Amino acid sequence: MDYSIIEHKHRFASWAASRGASTSPLCRFEVEFGKMLLEKSALYEVAKSIDNLPNFSDFTKEHRMWREEIIGIAKEHQKEFTHGVAAKLINLYLKSIFVCVENINDKRIQAIHPPIDSILLEELYKKNIGNQKLAWNKARKTKWSKFNSIDYEEVIEAIKLSTKEGLWTIEKYWQGYQ
Repeated sequence: MDYSIIEHKHRFASWAASRGASTSPLCRFEVEFGKMLLEKSALYEVAKSIDNLPNFSDFTKEHRMWREEIIGIAKEHQKEFTHGVAAKLINLYLKSIFVCVENINDKRIQAIHPPIDSILLEELYKKNIGNQKLAWNKARKTKWSKFNSIDYEEVIEAIKLSTKEGLWTIEKYWQGYQ
């Protein structure tokens, strides 16, 4: 196998995504397992080029299919993933590959969902970002790692209502970097 920049970004993004998504005590897994999930899913091909990302209006529909695919592959390996855990794996992977290095004004980049966790949800709730306090409260009480598809997509809709720029900009409220 050639070691290209695509492979380099994939390895780093797989590591970052797997470490972040496996923080829930309900779903622990090794980086190797997360990398395998990404490689067996459609995301591996999507991540090879920005041209493979769905357009803004189709992104959430595609994201649901990716989550379901990840959940299915995990189940084949006797591992239970919720939509919340699958989403965090996907979002950190795509963030590492595209959001931090590509043209942030591209609508496809703006559509990439931010990683959702309790730290972000708590801050969104406390500050009533986008006047979506009810949505943030429901999400933080449900817990990100227990989200089903509807729970997850409700949070994404609340983020869309709360941001005028790319969805990634909601992460200015994430305090986990401190």
